[in-house]
Amino acid sequence: MMTPLRFEQLCEHEWTELEGLLDQVVGRKAGTSEPSLETAGARFAALYRRACEHLALARARSYPAYLVARLERITADAHQAIYYRREFGFARAKRLFTVDFPSAVRTHRFYVAVAAATFLLPTVVVALFVYWQPERILSVVSSETAASFQEMYSPTARSIGRTRTATTDWMMFGFYIRNNISVAFQCFAGGLFAGLGALFFLAYNGAFSGALAGFLTRQGLASTFYSFIATHSAFELTAIVLAGAAGLRIGHALLAPGRSTRSQSLVGAAQDCAVLLYGITAMLVVAAAIEAFWSSANWIPPAVKYGVAGVCWTAVFGYFVFQGKRAD
Repeated sequence: MMTPLRFEQLCEHEWTELEGLLDQVVGRKAGTSEPSLETAGARFAALYRRACEHLALARARSYPAYLVARLERITADAHQAIYYRREFGFARAKRLFTVDFPSAVRTHRFYVAVAAATFLLPTVVVALFVYWQPERILSVVSSETAASFQEMYSPTARSIGRTRTATTDWMMFGFYIRNNISVAFQCFAGGLFAGLGALFFLAYNGAFSGALAGFLTRQGLASTFYSFIATHSAFELTAIVLAGAAGLRIGHALLAPGRSTRSQSLVGAAQDCAVLLYGITAMLVVAAAIEAFWSSANWIPPAVKYGVAGVCWTAVFGYFVFQGKRAD
């Protein structure tokens, strides 16, 4: 296995070169003008990617803290120069959603798999349990809440899934945004408790969703309920799982910081997750819009909703599997 000293000797010239280019790009040296990133060319981007690889390797192998700290500083400065100082508006947003976001999900696929399993397993188990014993729904919600769910998903409801306090789809749009972001934030922030909070909120929300599905299915409201959730869940549930995955990444950084301090490890993990959080927020807004203006419309036949849902689920999975892969 390569020693830290040998690693530093082999890579030192690349780090020094990148630091020199950074001095030129951001104009940190006295008497230098501030050229555009284009003058640094592809070499700057290549050195940045190499430094990111070196940082990941140094963390994985628990190399000395001074090495990790130097690489964190270099990569952070290069990231700032590339993405924040030079790219604004549409160009930055385009790269975020066409390359950075799906690439970050693939990079964190282990955490995504654990988060998905933690969410889906309680969903299925509790759904079957409540379907067989529908009275168990009262272990999750009150009788008044259970009755309100039946009313919300009744085929005769004026707008499916709308709460009694909301009179318009726009009010429900705001309600869904607040609710979705609240759930996602719990799953992410729960990672600060050594990842256990993220696992708890994923499992809890999975169990709640399963209980609701099992209860409404047993009450004969399957057609209304599943046609309601089918489309927007492609974005909402995926975003919640990704938020939980980001929380697990934070928890792992705190539990296993290697030779870095826990604060350094936490900062590195937060930087890794930043792109995920941007993408998750966008997905939750899309989910809220679909839920308020499409899913709730009872004039749309269930078959049409299922067809659109199939397209959305296929698009979401295809996006994370294939989008931006060439840039990886």
